Amino acid sequence: QVQLVESGGGLVQPGGSLRLSCVASGYLFDIYTMVWYRQAPGNQRELVARIDSSGSTNYADSVTGRFTISRSNAENTVYLQMKSLKREDTAVYYCNRENWRGQINGPWGQGTQVTVSS
Repeated sequence: QVQLVESGGGLVQPGGSLRLSCVASGYLFDIYTMVWYRQAPGNQRELVARIDSSGSTNYADSVTGRFTISRSNAENTVYLQMKSLKREDTAVYYCNRENWRGQINGPWGQGTQVTVSS
């Protein structure tokens, strides 16, 4: 079955960096668009970044220029490099996949907690 396992979160000071990883299994990773979402307490889950099968990317306005999404098809892994972190980036971060219609169609995992605080 499809599995998505996130890791790499933690506590970081404002201005710091983190790199999140998401290892996928149970399906043909290469052909799917992969996405990172986040959910802060009391907020809805929001899209952070997307990377399609060709490597094209797009980002939420709030993270453009600070976050970079990438993928390794050889390792069935999608990454989110986060720099210049702000307190408002504090959230649980999740990865998932999109089908050809742009719909989420993978399971939501446990996510990985990112806390930006001094």
